[in-house]
Amino acid sequence: MSNESVIFEQRDGVAWIGFNRPASRNAMTWEMYDALEAHCDRLSADDEVHAVVLHGVGGEAFVAGTDITQFAHFSKPQDALDYEQRIDRVVGKLEALNKPTIALIEGFCVGGGAALALVCDFRYCTPSLKFGVPIAKTLGNTLSITNVARLIDMLGVARTKEVLMLARLVEAEEARQAGLVNGVFAPDEIAREVASVAAEFARFAPLTVQATKALIGRVQAQRRTALEAGNDWVTTCYMSRDFQAAVDRFVNKTPFEWTGR
Repeated sequence: MSNESVIFEQRDGVAWIGFNRPASRNAMTWEMYDALEAHCDRLSADDEVHAVVLHGVGGEAFVAGTDITQFAHFSKPQDALDYEQRIDRVVGKLEALNKPTIALIEGFCVGGGAALALVCDFRYCTPSLKFGVPIAKTLGNTLSITNVARLIDMLGVARTKEVLMLARLVEAEEARQAGLVNGVFAPDEIAREVASVAAEFARFAPLTVQATKALIGRVQAQRRTALEAGNDWVTTCYMSRDFQAAVDRFVNKTPFEWTGR
């Protein structure tokens, strides 16, 4: 392993992708999104890999969203649209990867991290899980309509409204009961348990696994609205004074109050 922000290891037919900015709770930079996309492209053609595990480094977070400092330069509607399109492209590529994907989640899994975990085929967490998209009380932006659809697919309409409108974080036991995670394991057990699940895929028919994932993906795609259908609210939120003030609060520690403008 290296000290880069996205680390990669391949052992026993399983690819392990680690988000490695523990001091920032593994918040994603543009370079990290690019690296994840590149790994997805390469792994899709690697016949020696039968499963992929995504995890955070440090034990405190899977991914705590996108690094907020990168929003400081947003000044025109196209900046917002480009960002959401970029995220949707990377998340969509992970979702469509022709290998079983597993999210190993310790602690915070919020914002962009929640979007990445949602599109993995399986999710396992520790009891410290905090899952959600608390942008109603942090940044005042919005998810793309496709990521809203992914939340609805996984949590249902009522819980999705709680997660987005009330900025509520879902904890481990509720996530297990809701089917959001497939299992909850102690911190000293989860890596071993996830490795055991990933190893199982070496024994299964690859074409059946790939076909099942692809066909489920086609059903989901047919039910989703086009990304552009949410552009009006993406530009409204990202170009608002509230969003600019919230980013400034994070970067420069300045106070502000929501205005709805």
